[in-house]
Amino acid sequence: VAAASFDLHRDSEGRARLALCGRLDAAATAGCWCQLERELSGPGLSALEIDASALEACDGSGIALLHHLQMGGMTPGAAVTVRGLKPEFQKLFEGFSAQDFEAGRRQEHVIRPVAEEVGIAAVQVARDTREEIAFLGRVAGAFAATLFHPKQLRGREVLRVFEQAGVNALPIVSLISLLVGLIIAFESAQPLAEFGAQIFIANMLALLMLRELAPLMTAILLAGRSSSAFAAELGTMKVNEELNALETMGLDPVRFLVVQRILAGTLLAPVLTLYSMFLGVLGGVIVMLALGFPLAAIYHQMVSSVTVRDVLLGTLKGAVFGLILSAIGCLRGLQTKQGPSAVGESTTRAVVTSILLIIIADALFALVIFAFDS
Repeated sequence: VAAASFDLHRDSEGRARLALCGRLDAAATAGCWCQLERELSGPGLSALEIDASALEACDGSGIALLHHLQMGGMTPGAAVTVRGLKPEFQKLFEGFSAQDFEAGRRQEHVIRPVAEEVGIAAVQVARDTREEIAFLGRVAGAFAATLFHPKQLRGREVLRVFEQAGVNALPIVSLISLLVGLIIAFESAQPLAEFGAQIFIANMLALLMLRELAPLMTAILLAGRSSSAFAAELGTMKVNEELNALETMGLDPVRFLVVQRILAGTLLAPVLTLYSMFLGVLGGVIVMLALGFPLAAIYHQMVSSVTVRDVLLGTLKGAVFGLILSAIGCLRGLQTKQGPSAVGESTTRAVVTSILLIIIADALFALVIFAFDS
């Protein structure tokens, strides 16, 4: 089918007839749009009749052009009628409204006063805080109900999330942890060699990996990998109105979807943290063996500098971080709005918020530990 073309006739009374024919698709619509704007930019018209009976093909871009013409976008003040569309095109044409057309147009950026921007941000923070508190209450209620009715937990879903978010994350956690241990050992070897204290690489590495780096790195990796996945899954369900369907069937989305993900995230994070501790220490041990230190000396230095308390502290951090990132991922997924970019925005917000809260929680851990030790 030939590309779209048109035939425009005007009369002396300010009326015009536009006949469209051919294929009005994305490739041809842009050219027709520009030509029509030039042709219809003359003296004002009182009426425009569009004959689309000769159109052999018409997609969304062609429908947008017809809507633009019908709304007077090229002929302000003129009465525009569209006739002759084939049934399949007519159905598509009637499926869109002026609001749909305006929503798809590029919006001009509005520069607001600083006071107004601050007010909008404050209202948004207050709204988010209220939603977060309500979400915590719903999750706490769902967990309490699950304790009294454990058969409603959907254990297979917990195992599925545990596998996808935890087991499948082992390769990236292994690589990052091992390389970080290697990097710390290599970077500290030269400065400590100036004081003849290279043996203390083992002490420093054990303390850093067990108490700080292993839980923090694991949490950040899970935030980018698992929290974003939770937000994307639940956000897609909300955009597709699957969450509304669950509520219609009498199922609470928090108990049916969120509890399993939060439980799995809280359980898998400390396990991955312990795994990260081992590989991080292993990376440093490899470097120290290459520097000529015997394995017995390395082991003695590590055992003398760390205790079971340090391992438990790192594991506790991992559990708290896992709870934070899984809860934030589910919250952002449930907060997803409508629109083509809504899921992407929710995913981004989930990752950013998770990392921010993880750092804040780690700082609070440091303050509490310092207060107890002092």
